[in-house]
Amino acid sequence: MSTHTDKTAGEAGGQSFDIDDPKISRFDIVQEGARRDDIEIVHYEAQLAPGTKAERRMIRLVTFLFLLTGLAATAFLVVYIWWPWQYEAGHGGDRFFTPLLGVTLGIALAAVGFGILIWGKKVLPKEVSIQDRHQGQSSSPEDQRIVGETMLYMADELGVKRRPLLGISLLAGLAPVGAVVAAPLVGGLISDPHKNNQMFRTGYAAANTGEKIRLVREDGRPIRPADISSGGQLTVFPGIEHGVSNRHADSPTLLIHLRDSDAVDARRNNERERKPDFMWGNYIAYSKICTHAGCPASLFEQQTNRLLCPCHQSQFLITDNARPIFGPASRRLPQLPIEVDEEGFFVARTDFQEPVGPDFWERPA
Repeated sequence: MSTHTDKTAGEAGGQSFDIDDPKISRFDIVQEGARRDDIEIVHYEAQLAPGTKAERRMIRLVTFLFLLTGLAATAFLVVYIWWPWQYEAGHGGDRFFTPLLGVTLGIALAAVGFGILIWGKKVLPKEVSIQDRHQGQSSSPEDQRIVGETMLYMADELGVKRRPLLGISLLAGLAPVGAVVAAPLVGGLISDPHKNNQMFRTGYAAANTGEKIRLVREDGRPIRPADISSGGQLTVFPGIEHGVSNRHADSPTLLIHLRDSDAVDARRNNERERKPDFMWGNYIAYSKICTHAGCPASLFEQQTNRLLCPCHQSQFLITDNARPIFGPASRRLPQLPIEVDEEGFFVARTDFQEPVGPDFWERPA
């Protein structure tokens, strides 16, 4: 490439150029601006003749794709806001929540992609330009006006002004897409994730105010001490409405009946951790939610008093405040204070004294 200086603001190819001449077109101004920037437009042709059937067919296709984008994005928002996503016994709508989000968002992105591709390939004009290396210089007022005219010409070439339906469909299609992007952010501002301190309380929370929350089986039956043999264990839930559902998925608890010698060790370690009244007799209860990744830690080794999480093989020593002794878990399983009510059933004295499950940002160190 050759290196040379730009042409003067009022000259092009040795001839003066009057930007205010009413005889020149906007495209002439664009060509003049290109020449002043050492750009040669070597090829330019319209894709489709204006007003022809072929052009109208392409415009209708692009319009359809943009409208399909808006329709699919709107459907995404409807599913995101109103479709049931929580599991409810007897209702299977929650199974389709994530697939519907994926399908609607996929259609929206595919439609807008094909719409823009067809618009650029079939509707916009073809242009090939060559620019030589050149020395830059400050712009004159006339150059600035040429730049403005060039921008207006580019807008005209998009065809939105001459084809208003195309512009309307583009706006109608992309506006819902913008709402899709904003929906998770706005939703996080509208719905307070800290409402009711959900990360710090479980289904046993009412016990903090003196209410007796019984420990129950999956079928809702309360549990007596005699129901668990020495060395045995049982998964229990809070005896409240929806206590065994996903609404209280953080509440499953492992109730263990320790042997006499093991109970002595557990009680001594509890006293060391200032939990002297968390056990009832030889019975002890821990959260079943692993502190590593939230898996159910339920494989109890009776002879070693170890509780194993099958997901990543974390092990917790039950007789020492469920201290992690192997695997990736780094925190103890929270212990649930328990007692027996006047009818002889196990109840929770209070909620867990620390958050259950894996770490999260707001959890105190």
